[in-house]
Amino acid sequence: MNINSTSSSPTTATTTTGTAAAPAAVDWTVVAEHFATADATALRRAYYAEVASRYWKRPATEAEIDEGLRDDPADELVPPTGRFVVGRLDGTPLACGGIRLLDPVTAELTRVYVDPRARGTGGGAALLTALEDEARALGAERVRLDTRSDLVEARALYARHGYAEIPAYKTGPYAEHWFEKPLA
Repeated sequence: MNINSTSSSPTTATTTTGTAAAPAAVDWTVVAEHFATADATALRRAYYAEVASRYWKRPATEAEIDEGLRDDPADELVPPTGRFVVGRLDGTPLACGGIRLLDPVTAELTRVYVDPRARGTGGGAALLTALEDEARALGAERVRLDTRSDLVEARALYARHGYAEIPAYKTGPYAEHWFEKPLA
């Protein structure tokens, strides 16, 4: 995987997937983008629909998604306190995530999402790389996050990429696991 990123240029991840006889190149590009663009908004809605539906064990309604987004604003995901990124697989927006400063040296991951159709193609890794680069650009020395027990794919992704479980650093109705990774 080839990844190059700064806060002003895109992160590009090229991975090869497929069978030995017929490999397919998968190109992820992850760029900082305002959370209110059409693509970012659609991805944030998809993220909320999935996490709410899994939590409630039923499909979330459009009204519930609207309410959830109002109750969880993304205002802090803009400079100088944060960033929002959108990941595109071969040009199609299929992933997103945010980073925000909790204090001058600690950043927090939030709203990390890869469309189910694109899972297993390197999008999660590309998002984490871009978000960690954005955290460094904001001056962070470590990244933290919280997640739920039912989001097993997310917990596995974080563990694969060097995030270790830590004691709770905050409370919340949906925080059941807490992770941290030092940024070198």
